[in-house]
Amino acid sequence: MFRIETPSLLPHTTRVLIAALVALFTVACAGQAMQTERMLAAAGFQMRMADTPEKLARLAKLTQRELMPKMKDDSLRYVYADAEYCKCLYVGTEKAYQRYSRYALKQSQVNANLAAAQMNEDASLNWGMWGPWGPWY
Repeated sequence: MFRIETPSLLPHTTRVLIAALVALFTVACAGQAMQTERMLAAAGFQMRMADTPEKLARLAKLTQRELMPKMKDDSLRYVYADAEYCKCLYVGTEKAYQRYSRYALKQSQVNANLAAAQMNEDASLNWGMWGPWGPWY
């Protein structure tokens, strides 16, 4: 009996590269979620675990990893759901939301300053004075 082999649609190295990129993207997303959740906790948001299948199913129906305003007992609350990473729900008051907003603004300023410092360092390296680069192997 003859065996017909079908060629792979993607070469092995391409599949490995795609898998590595997916893993890197997943780690980056998890890191961003963890940073947000730390700031929420520091701002005074209360965290509740989805520790039953019913809670997890309900959590998964909410808007994920985004602060959403919700009314509860005639007062405004902010809700952050994360069914993928921490499997938890963060709930905070208006004051907690304001603190979180200040923390997030401060963090974005820190990130912008870091990016500017890295660009300045790259510019001060003066690549041209080191002579030609390459060929790359």
